[in-house]
Amino acid sequence: MPRLLLIEDDAKLARMLIKGLEEEGYQVENAADGQTGLRRLLAGAFDLCVLDVLLPGLDGFSVIDRARKQRMKTPILILTARDGVPDRVRGLNLGADDYLVKPFAFAELLARLQALSRRGTVQRGVLVCGDLRLDPDGHRAWRGDKELELSHRQFLLLEYLLRHQGQVVTRAMILKEIWGYDFNTGTNIVDVHMANLRQRVDASGSPSLIQTVRGVGYRILSTGGATPHGDKDGAGDGGEEAG
Repeated sequence: MPRLLLIEDDAKLARMLIKGLEEEGYQVENAADGQTGLRRLLAGAFDLCVLDVLLPGLDGFSVIDRARKQRMKTPILILTARDGVPDRVRGLNLGADDYLVKPFAFAELLARLQALSRRGTVQRGVLVCGDLRLDPDGHRAWRGDKELELSHRQFLLLEYLLRHQGQVVTRAMILKEIWGYDFNTGTNIVDVHMANLRQRVDASGSPSLIQTVRGVGYRILSTGGATPHGDKDGAGDGGEEAG
């Protein structure tokens, strides 16, 4: 029986969700404020978390930020009335795995939770590219003998690149996979995060592995294709085209 933590201060909505989720086979615990929710999230072995943003004491964004900084890997679905694109971007950047706006259909909530559960149960082996290694299950990465200090978003980006090693991944593909957007947000969020990731990866070794393909996106080179200090622009269209 999957264990789910519901962090929601609206008592009526919480009762409705608990009843519905328990009928679907979930074991649900509820926290009515952010501080309590964070404490239970870090202490409990939960399979999923449904999190409101507007909470007393500590808001949902702060809960996600602090939990991810503690390397807590439980999938988190934000459930909130805040439907603006900046709020969605912020929540996903901080490490939320999904974002659902109130009012919502309970069937859609269930479908999203089931998708997160399937994603979380996949056992994944260590990914390797030259002297770069990434352990998806342990949420750790190394360049040579040095462990990389990566944010949650940087880790997801690096894993995605490694799973498509040698292939060009477009900004649209990255936005959909890592941020969950099927549309162009109109920001350079992918380029900024990729530039920061490249600095972390290349600071710990040579050759440079992540390259910009001008006007298209990015790729991480297989060992044979890497060249010392290749295109490290990170500014997207302004970078040199990877050869």
